[in-house]
Amino acid sequence: MSGTPEGPVHTQLSPAREPAPPITERHHDPQVDAELRDYRAAFRAAQLAMAVVDQNGLVVSANEALGTLLGTETDALTEQAAADLVDLASDGRTWHAYREVLRGRRSRFRCTRRLKHPDGRSLWAEVTVSPVPDSRRVLLSIADISDRRELQARLRHLQMHDPVTRLPNRALFFERVSAALEAASQEEECPDIRSSYESYESYGHGGTGRIGLCYLDLDGFKAVNDTLGHRIGDRLLAAVAARLTECADNDGYTRSGGHLVARLGGDEFAILVEDSTGTEQLADLAQSVLCALQQPFDLAGQRLSVSASIGVVERGAHGTTATGLMQAADTTLYWAKADGKARWTLFDPERNAHRMTRQALSSTLRPAVERGEFALEYQPLVGLADGSVHGVEALVRWNHPQFGSLPPNRFIGIAEEDGSIVDLGRWVLRTACRQARQWQKDHPRERPLFVSVNVAVRQVWDSDLVADVAGILAETGLAPHLLQLELTESAVMGSAGRPLQALQALSDMGVRIAIDDFGTGYSNLAYLSRLPVSVLKLDGSFVRGFQDEAHANPADELIVEALVQLAHRLGLTVTAECVETSGQATRLRRIGCDTGQGWLYSRAVAPDRIAELIGSTPMPV
Repeated sequence: MSGTPEGPVHTQLSPAREPAPPITERHHDPQVDAELRDYRAAFRAAQLAMAVVDQNGLVVSANEALGTLLGTETDALTEQAAADLVDLASDGRTWHAYREVLRGRRSRFRCTRRLKHPDGRSLWAEVTVSPVPDSRRVLLSIADISDRRELQARLRHLQMHDPVTRLPNRALFFERVSAALEAASQEEECPDIRSSYESYESYGHGGTGRIGLCYLDLDGFKAVNDTLGHRIGDRLLAAVAARLTECADNDGYTRSGGHLVARLGGDEFAILVEDSTGTEQLADLAQSVLCALQQPFDLAGQRLSVSASIGVVERGAHGTTATGLMQAADTTLYWAKADGKARWTLFDPERNAHRMTRQALSSTLRPAVERGEFALEYQPLVGLADGSVHGVEALVRWNHPQFGSLPPNRFIGIAEEDGSIVDLGRWVLRTACRQARQWQKDHPRERPLFVSVNVAVRQVWDSDLVADVAGILAETGLAPHLLQLELTESAVMGSAGRPLQALQALSDMGVRIAIDDFGTGYSNLAYLSRLPVSVLKLDGSFVRGFQDEAHANPADELIVEALVQLAHRLGLTVTAECVETSGQATRLRRIGCDTGQGWLYSRAVAPDRIAELIGSTPMPV
């Protein structure tokens, strides 16, 4: 067994010893006496420091090696308490184990102790206590393991430090973070208690109960390694480490010297602030690091300039884990890079919550299509001249089991990034065409309702959109001219190669192509004549510009009128989005706009509500 502390803590007096029971007299035997003389001779001459101890814990005899180890005469050790010689009474567990051996209730006990030699030096000793055979006494042996401990310390230093920068490495960094969090949590919970732990003193904890972290990596370091080689790259890392250490040591907020600077791997570094006084301290430290690293580095004839991106996190230690702290720092570092690099960014809980929600949606989006969590709603497209419903736009909703009903802007961008838009878009297209065909059967009319479906650019690139559309139209029985596909202006303008070929094939099939949100992108009107487009959907920002006659904006009306006239000359029809008032509808009708869409007529509604609108009186015009 090993004692728990590895150094003496002289805060506890040795408990009173119990009197030893009388030792049974032995009959003299010449052979036994000879063996005892040999035993005593070997005991005195042994290089291992030893002492025989009676049941009271007092030294009966000690050899010269023990006197030499403790720096005293051997005779002076007799009748001394053995526990005091090697500090066995400094903690309860060690003292109890030692007494159990003395009483014969335990066969062996071992612990490690740090002893103070009279000449002032310290040494590490391994203490073993075991019974003497056929005796009521015990043998105390002490081995000097200082060299072994020093070797272990050197090996640990090598294991815990980066060979390039000589800074603490990732393993030591996480060890220190965990220890600092534990100490700070204790201080936060019990601010009046002052710990005597060695770690508490060495860390210089200031009692704030908070911890801060600057997590950084170098912008463009890979280019240095690739162009100048790893030798120059390593020199740059060492020079960066020196500047970071200087910044940490010169932090004006800390009362106990510098902070821990570590290299976590590659070009990633961290500065741990164990007694943070708040975000202002961390922000100032991060800014000083940026300024320090912006100064050029002169390395082996090479003059290099680098910058860094820094994620800054500061929080209370209670309830915080090392893993959680690093995850927050890593996220914040990513924000700093996404925001333009060469800057520091402070952790934002609200921004992180949005990111976590986005990650949750991303991880469940693809299987959600298979689970049938999506549904379509439809918004009417109304003829401005007669108020009749000409068609509907299909708008997908995600009935998420955790976040409820989500509109397209919450997940379509994610679907485009991870490629699930292909499966989702195919499902939307099939469902919308099937529904349009059902309306056509249930409500026969001279002019059947068309359905408009949004298409992402990735659907054109990552799938055979033409084949998908042809197959779905054949499957559902919907006529091609009753399907309208909407693409954004930025996606259509400048189209060439496969996208343009796909649009042309769809147009040749009889499918109508519409440009959505027109007026917000390139607005290259001349290009329209070369695209197979049949409909322009004006962005709602134009329509919002003239709410009614009393607050008319002549410029907005002139722009819309010019766009409508040009579109008509090109053989295109025009739909105005975001029509909310009758005044807007009146002015749009006056300038010749063909179709309106917006809350004036209806929000996006379920299919059965559209069925009611088909047979109702005309919409307001």
